[in-house]
Amino acid sequence: MTFATVRSVSIAAAVALSAFSAQALTIPTNSLQADSFQVFSDAALESYALFDVGIKALGNATPVAGTTNTFSLPVTSISIALSGGIKIENGKATGSALEISRPDPKTGIKRGLTIANFTIDFAKNQVLADTTVIGGATQPQAPVYNFTKTQELALKYKFPLSISLKEQLGDLRLVDVNGTADALGIPRALANIVIPEIDFGVINIDIGVAFRSKPVSTKPYVPAL
Repeated sequence: MTFATVRSVSIAAAVALSAFSAQALTIPTNSLQADSFQVFSDAALESYALFDVGIKALGNATPVAGTTNTFSLPVTSISIALSGGIKIENGKATGSALEISRPDPKTGIKRGLTIANFTIDFAKNQVLADTTVIGGATQPQAPVYNFTKTQELALKYKFPLSISLKEQLGDLRLVDVNGTADALGIPRALANIVIPEIDFGVINIDIGVAFRSKPVSTKPYVPAL
């Protein structure tokens, strides 16, 4: 996953001035051309194909035309820490979801899980999401992937809070291998051999100063029962 170019996000000077006394500032970006792109690696797709696993975009998420491995997840907000130097704490894609599922080979019933309402946690180098096993309970903001920074953050600040940054995240590694295997109905022994070896891909995030024709929803995605 890649974090690339968060450009010229500006807010009113009055808000900026009040923010200097706060510990963190959350900037809504759902009205801006702010998008993240989940790009699954060939290795991830090949492993999914072995078990007839498919990926479906839900909520704000959409498949990117002309690709079979890329999904757009609109960025709805970013949070900036203001103490100890200005830095990005997290970015959110609330309202977006991906369903990872397969038909049970014995019954044909769909098995799998939905990951929704994504957060990039820069402090822990993790992607978090509300994780729901099909037909089961939801784990709010559970760790989904660990990532590494393949390019260090370049952050620029200009009064009254015009921010540009560029960062690249990659080497996505699935955190809950056993939970994912159980949800999909894949033997844990096999999953623990295959899944830890897979780099699941990259995320590209691009936030621009231009406005969307229509703001995206900031309502959290909730899977249908």
